[in-house]
Amino acid sequence: MSRIGRMPITVPAGVEVTIAENNVVTVKGPKGTLTQALRPEMILEQEGNVIHVKRPSDDKLHCALHGMTRALLHNMVVGVSEGFKKELEVNGIGYRAAKEGKNLVMNLGYSHQVIVPEIDGITIDVPAQNKIVISGPDKQKVGQFAAEVREKRPPEPYKGKGIKYVDEVIRRKVGKTGAKK
Repeated sequence: MSRIGRMPITVPAGVEVTIAENNVVTVKGPKGTLTQALRPEMILEQEGNVIHVKRPSDDKLHCALHGMTRALLHNMVVGVSEGFKKELEVNGIGYRAAKEGKNLVMNLGYSHQVIVPEIDGITIDVPAQNKIVISGPDKQKVGQFAAEVREKRPPEPYKGKGIKYVDEVIRRKVGKTGAKK
């Protein structure tokens, strides 16, 4: 049985979970509202401030969906109560980021500035010239947007220049050696 799927989801105070027909779940909290249609065959039981996810059978598909459904529901509850964030670091001489209005403006060594507009549900913060913080209640949106920003100039293996996650480790390569005579 799925170890993750068996774990109960505790709903914190200030968060309201509504389970409609066909497992359409709406979670409201201080950080916003999230709605997601989960697979209708999974059984969602709400008892007070605890939600249990159960599967109808030990079928291979139901086993696979059990842990995933619980994880999606848990991420919604955590997102509206605490929120998710990804921190990016900009490395390189002359590389910098700034926030102008609702846009993230970056100088990444190209002949032009790279401008990324802020999408709804996502907040961009630039506490320093070489640091970008992307936050929001939807874990998938935050991760996808952070990946798209990182894609503008991924870190290269020789000097490590580019945009990387704060906890990411760049495997470095040795450069050329001198000519042999």
